[in-house]
Amino acid sequence: MSQMANDCGAINLGQGFPDFSPDPALLRHVNDAMQEGYNQYPPMAGIPELRQAIADKVQTLYGHTYDPSTEVTVTSGATEALMSTILALVRQGDEVVVIEPFYDVYLPAIELAGGQPVVVSMDAPNEGKVEYSVDWQKVRDAITPRTRLLILNFPHNPTGITLKPSDLDALEQIIQETGICLLCDEVYEHIVFTSTGHLSISTRPQLAERAVVVSSFGKTYHTTGWKVGYCTAPAALMSEIRKVHQFMVFTVSSPMQVAIARYMHDPKPYLQLSQFYQSRHDYLLNALRGTRFEPIASQGTFFLLASYAQISDLPEAEFATWLTREHGVTVIPVAAFYQDPFSASSNHQLVRFCFAKQTATLEAAVQRLAQI
Repeated sequence: MSQMANDCGAINLGQGFPDFSPDPALLRHVNDAMQEGYNQYPPMAGIPELRQAIADKVQTLYGHTYDPSTEVTVTSGATEALMSTILALVRQGDEVVVIEPFYDVYLPAIELAGGQPVVVSMDAPNEGKVEYSVDWQKVRDAITPRTRLLILNFPHNPTGITLKPSDLDALEQIIQETGICLLCDEVYEHIVFTSTGHLSISTRPQLAERAVVVSSFGKTYHTTGWKVGYCTAPAALMSEIRKVHQFMVFTVSSPMQVAIARYMHDPKPYLQLSQFYQSRHDYLLNALRGTRFEPIASQGTFFLLASYAQISDLPEAEFATWLTREHGVTVIPVAAFYQDPFSASSNHQLVRFCFAKQTATLEAAVQRLAQI
């Protein structure tokens, strides 16, 4: 869709990347690190200062203590953390439960590891229901003696839903009954619009001791192109993940790690991120209400969904293509996040908008959408 947006000169509200620059102070830290000579291989698991900063942040926000020497690894973006974890923990014939709709890296990673994905669909919005939700009994029923891993993604891409205390209760029950491991994709942890904020898996000791938690500096600091992320996990799990990490990428850009470690001394940039994105979310939500789209408020991430049922009966992929080519605004069909994106059951006449954009970009897009 991004290539199509470029080809058509469309405003790209599809792919999830900001169209604004990171904090100049962070860029100065990168330059300083380069000038100071941090240009060679850093330690395989990440520089100690950054791993300590990550451990300190998790302890402060979520109350869980990770040993930075053995339980924190800096990765080449969150995608590498996800891939390394799956390749480390999943063996030939293992089952991995995935909640649908899902981020597109999960299934290929499972298949590369020789595993078998078991897909459990969320309950989708309908006339009596305004947002997606997870039926945890359906998730529990999908777990068998062959299940090795349950993949979670909250705040959730693409639906924007977040976890509630009752969800963590249900997950604790599942762990007690099955003993499976969790892979928790929490890359949007600092972009949450609910009063409770982000409920990390790390807030529950029983879950944390069976979980790998993944996050992304790209999402947090508007630096998606730097590809710097991390994962935290109990030492026994992390030992296996690092074996894959070592031979997949070995290590991650040295000056970027130094810069981020220094930048993390001030927590305000990530503590204020929800407020920063709330204004953009609210602008797009309210602006779309003035069009023929029917937007769904997001609880987190920098995405929101909208129904186009009042505009067209085209399948989602065809509608997204039509919108790009005929009206110059690019979105992502939610069906793309399903195992079978072209089946009727995957098409709910919903598309995903990214609001991680300058206000001028959002305004220009809404002007075009209002003409439909």
